[in-house]
Amino acid sequence: MMRHHPVLGLSQNTKHESGRKVQSGNINAAKTIADIIKTCLGPKSMMKMFLNPMGGVMTINDGNAIIAGGWIQVQPPATKSMNEISRTQDEEVGGGTTTVIILAGEMLSMAEHFLEQQMHPTVVISAYQKALDDDMISTLKKISIPVDINNRDMMLNIINSSITTKVISWWSSLACNIALVAVKTVQFEENGQKEIDNKKYARVEKIPGEEDFTRILQMEEEYIQQLCEDIIQLKPDVVITEKCISDLAQHYLMQANITAIHKVQKTDNNHIARTCGARRVSGPEELREDDVETGAGLLEIKKIGGEYFTFITECRDPKALERNLLNAMQVCHNVLLDPQLVPEGGASEMAVAHELPEKSKAMADVEQRPYRAVAQALEFIPHTLIQNCGPSTPRRTKTWGVSSETGTLVDMKELGRWEPLALKLQTYKTAVEMALLLLRIDDVFSGHKMRGVDQSQQGGAPDAVQE
Repeated sequence: MMRHHPVLGLSQNTKHESGRKVQSGNINAAKTIADIIKTCLGPKSMMKMFLNPMGGVMTINDGNAIIAGGWIQVQPPATKSMNEISRTQDEEVGGGTTTVIILAGEMLSMAEHFLEQQMHPTVVISAYQKALDDDMISTLKKISIPVDINNRDMMLNIINSSITTKVISWWSSLACNIALVAVKTVQFEENGQKEIDNKKYARVEKIPGEEDFTRILQMEEEYIQQLCEDIIQLKPDVVITEKCISDLAQHYLMQANITAIHKVQKTDNNHIARTCGARRVSGPEELREDDVETGAGLLEIKKIGGEYFTFITECRDPKALERNLLNAMQVCHNVLLDPQLVPEGGASEMAVAHELPEKSKAMADVEQRPYRAVAQALEFIPHTLIQNCGPSTPRRTKTWGVSSETGTLVDMKELGRWEPLALKLQTYKTAVEMALLLLRIDDVFSGHKMRGVDQSQQGGAPDAVQE
């Protein structure tokens, strides 16, 4: 009886790489991203200057903004996951986005040495996983301290620690109060479980069992027309949405002399609403007159090269600090749900790094070195903070870290600088799991699109190029 093997069909334009070359490429790309981002860590972070396609110059010191904005382009497709872990970290806990990229890059850098010595990736993966499950999480919980969430001064101090190095720190007192009041407003308990969710409201729509397809299309057209009428009656000049706008909806809006811009990224939409004074709604039926604002002075669509760009200028409030305030609210959210704190300034990393070498002595010889390498990767965080702040030497103690005001080593317990345990746990889990994911990859199949038609097949188009 013949054994059947699966057949994999690939396009002629598919590029295939495998083995050590793939692992080396992924590790080098992750290290490149981490090397660029690492000087953005801490209170004395450096600025990055980027030149956008339109010739404008952008200076940023926020690691997450650099990655989320697509300013860094890397070739290996697997390393796009580095961008995803930063976004996931920001959505889950609202902070630690720069730390998680640096830590994941350093753990992969440590793993590269073992792979060069012909150690199998599964051995490194096993050691990293044991370090996370057995010691990193337990050590963090051991050094954490409880916090009284009813102590307003303590809560404000914790929130203030998260925005000390950001632009919004100039208005830290106001921002911290807004964040604390806002999060406590949406806090509620259900079945003895505390929940904080500002997305409690959902709308579910369903067309009753219609078998006549013509009638279904008619209902769809009537529904689109009603949505457009809800918008038209408020007489806006411009409508901006993250979703796609159908041709029929564009027709109705164009007849009312309304410009519609669709498929806008969520982050861009948030900034536009902030700078123009408008309010984002989930549907046209929820629109009110005070949701439409006149904070934007001029809307222009220009063609630069082969691309069209939309410019909104002469805005009333062009400087938006929404992201910083959201970070402060997320810190408050984390503390209220899990009132445990760990020292910041790299103190937690040094405490965990101190425990791992001792625990590695009880492991098998082949796993000891990658297990201890996790401690060296963790120590890279306080070392980076010190390099960004000034020369000094870190101490392996549980509460000593780098001061955000002076850049010197101080006792975080005496200084009163703490961060939520949930944030640090998420940082470690995300960084280790991303490193494990990239180490497991040994084959990459990448497809290439054609801009033109291949000359050999259809003639003409002699300038058809392959991306």
